[in-house]
Amino acid sequence: MTLHLAVALDGAGWHPAAWREASAQPEAIFSARYWAALVAEAERGLLDFVTIEDSLSLQSTLPDGPDARADQVRGRFDAVLLAARLAPLTSRIGLVPTATTTHTEPFHVAIGIATLDHISGGRAGWRPQISVRSTEAAHFGRRAFPRLDGPVSIDDEHVRALFEEAADAVEVVRRLWDSWEDDAEIRDLPTGRFIDRDKLHYIDFAGRFFSVRGPSITPRPPQGQPVVTALAHARLPYEFAAGGADVVYVTPHSADQARAIVEEVRELSAELRVFADLVVFLGDDAAERKARLDGLDGAELRSDAAIFTGTPEELAELLLQWRRAGIEGFRLRPGALPYDLEAITRGLTAELRGRGAFRRSYEATTLRGLLGLPRPASRYAEVS
Repeated sequence: MTLHLAVALDGAGWHPAAWREASAQPEAIFSARYWAALVAEAERGLLDFVTIEDSLSLQSTLPDGPDARADQVRGRFDAVLLAARLAPLTSRIGLVPTATTTHTEPFHVAIGIATLDHISGGRAGWRPQISVRSTEAAHFGRRAFPRLDGPVSIDDEHVRALFEEAADAVEVVRRLWDSWEDDAEIRDLPTGRFIDRDKLHYIDFAGRFFSVRGPSITPRPPQGQPVVTALAHARLPYEFAAGGADVVYVTPHSADQARAIVEEVRELSAELRVFADLVVFLGDDAAERKARLDGLDGAELRSDAAIFTGTPEELAELLLQWRRAGIEGFRLRPGALPYDLEAITRGLTAELRGRGAFRRSYEATTLRGLLGLPRPASRYAEVS
């Protein structure tokens, strides 16, 4: 069985001081060519997909609100719009932007991701993300959230409500993707009929957080259902992923922990693809590079995911060890871009390929196809 590999792209890399690396391109971060080069490199390495980070607030070292630091990257592009810009420049790799469920209407997310799927020819995904910060809520003025004074607590009632809202948002989006049947577009010149109106459906969703009638304004995506992914660290987000996602990113720090997490997720869903997240610094001098960046930042890098420093050969061994624990794929977070991305696409993939654990060519044209996920029929077509 071959491994699935994805990379998580964010700014200059996942280390806050990565923009100060000799190989970094800080002057180009806010340019299309910078992102196009990164995704082209990921596609060159035959990776399954890239994810693009997003948020409703500036990056910050504080739990809630901006900090006063001027020595770290601040600012980012809208992930969905950026993915749409990159889609015509690629041909096989999946594009999975992040979009919040908390302050964004699911109708807007549904048509945005559906449009991305059409533009890319069936390579779109979505990572829904909740927004817990009071400063982010203040951008919109519709709700007042309690201020965070520390790490997010999964047991907090406010956080639980945001996950419930996110679950409803995913359900609305999925229904909207189904609201056009595959053959709703007739485009028949002799009869003058562009669509079969009977094959567009009201979704009539009414819940605690949303009331959406539908149908979508965008025809059904080429994949039927673009791939939904979710980052999860504990039981509540595992439940969220099991209820509405196709892929879950988990954050074990050892093979034993990976095995335990997989067992917990499998209790909730047998269908979810389980990926593990890792922050990676690759090369013979990986530890020295990371230590230098830590020194520039003034603190040792900390992350929700395990941090790996070592050679591509050593990383390949770790990935195969975690695969034996039940992990099906990995979302690697390059410590510094483009250096660690190129080490993944050129060094790691070659090492895995030599061990018969990674593809030699793309075997499908859609993201669902790459991940071995079937294309679902519209729920409304099944009952019509």
